[in-house]
Amino acid sequence: MPSDMNVVVLIGRLVRGSELRYPQNGGTPSLRFSIAVNRNRRGADGNWTEEANFFDCVYFAKNAEAMSQYLEKGRQVAIQGELRQNRWDSDGQQRSRVEIFVNNLTLLSQPQGGGSAPRMQQSQSSYSQPAYQQQAPAMPAMPDMAGPEEFQDDNIPF
Repeated sequence: MPSDMNVVVLIGRLVRGSELRYPQNGGTPSLRFSIAVNRNRRGADGNWTEEANFFDCVYFAKNAEAMSQYLEKGRQVAIQGELRQNRWDSDGQQRSRVEIFVNNLTLLSQPQGGGSAPRMQQSQSSYSQPAYQQQAPAMPAMPDMAGPEEFQDDNIPF
């Protein structure tokens, strides 16, 4: 029997700064943030409009403290993770929330103040304890390039 798959890969911009949380039992801190992913879509009138989708993300990592200073509003990031649904009861009403539990996080844009930022990544297997890695200490400057939202059907280069 085939196994189920739960994989999410997104590139978007932070809607607000990240929120670093420490568990009461002294475990690994978590970093909570939201990203907006823009997409162009053609309306019923044939005109293109930009639409934003918003996603709540949670990043559990040893380096969450260090990473929190780089996750500021407007910063572009690439994330890979899985969807998780939290359910709870509030005043007799069943509530739920879907979040992306981030396994890999890559900073794509430079900080607003300039300079370089680290590229950090967390890898996690569903069958083992998380393994944490820190890759290259500094990310090279990236040229300004058009994102997919800036292309129309008639100007895609392939």
